[in-house]
Amino acid sequence: MSTIQDFQTERATWCPGCGDFGVLNAMQKAAVNLGLEPEQVVIVSGIGCSGKMSQHFGGYGLHSLHGRSLPTAQAVKLANRSLTVLAAGGDGDGYGIGMGHFIHAIRRNVDITYVVMDNHIYGLTTGQASPTSDVGSRTKTSPHGSVEEPIVPLQLALAQNCGFVAQGFSGNIKQLTSLIERAILHRGFSLVNVFSPCVTFNKVQTYEFYKRHLVNLDDDPDYNPNDRITALHRVAKAQNIVTGLIYEDPERASFDQTVYGYPDTPIAANNWVLSREDTAEILATFR
Repeated sequence: MSTIQDFQTERATWCPGCGDFGVLNAMQKAAVNLGLEPEQVVIVSGIGCSGKMSQHFGGYGLHSLHGRSLPTAQAVKLANRSLTVLAAGGDGDGYGIGMGHFIHAIRRNVDITYVVMDNHIYGLTTGQASPTSDVGSRTKTSPHGSVEEPIVPLQLALAQNCGFVAQGFSGNIKQLTSLIERAILHRGFSLVNVFSPCVTFNKVQTYEFYKRHLVNLDDDPDYNPNDRITALHRVAKAQNIVTGLIYEDPERASFDQTVYGYPDTPIAANNWVLSREDTAEILATFR
């Protein structure tokens, strides 16, 4: 049986106090709680502070290109369905250059979990406005205040009929661990957006800000996370400052359940050694 130590590697290099420490801790705890072993888990990351997740999590890791973690993670899962595959990204990585992949990953519904560390700023490049920066945010690229409307990941995912949508806070590791566990168990694409404060370059969306304003839907006995329209209304009403399981459709079929001819045996487990005759036939096509 695995322990937290099995999923720990080198010392993380984020700024002291960075919210990404809490996300890493929650991902490690979720893996242990689900009884996973390090060799059963793959983390694919993009570029940014969040990109270091694939180095700091003690499983298989792949550090891909900016905004490209999702297509890579989907390919890993489709090649070996026996693996637990997570993609890790940030708001700049996932909702900026990676936005096209995000929408199509929801459509395709491959069985992976996408954990996005949302700090409302580009941290690695020292503080530019990101796709989730609020109107009026003063950053290096918006010294007079951002004038662009921010992307609201939850509403976007709900509008596209994502089968699992959750939002956590890196200052509440217990809840975040539970959300990541549920996301991994959900069959199909699952999104866990995480408010992960950047303590160096964002002095507005701080730990204290979220502790004062967050509404926890998991504590509301009247909230029904299986009602997509209600979810859209609640997220809009709270101006996105909510945590908990926002929406789940347990009936939506995943990609492998719908695509014709998808094999039960992991493709990676097949015998790919070609016979001498097959090799000769392939080589003949190049003559």
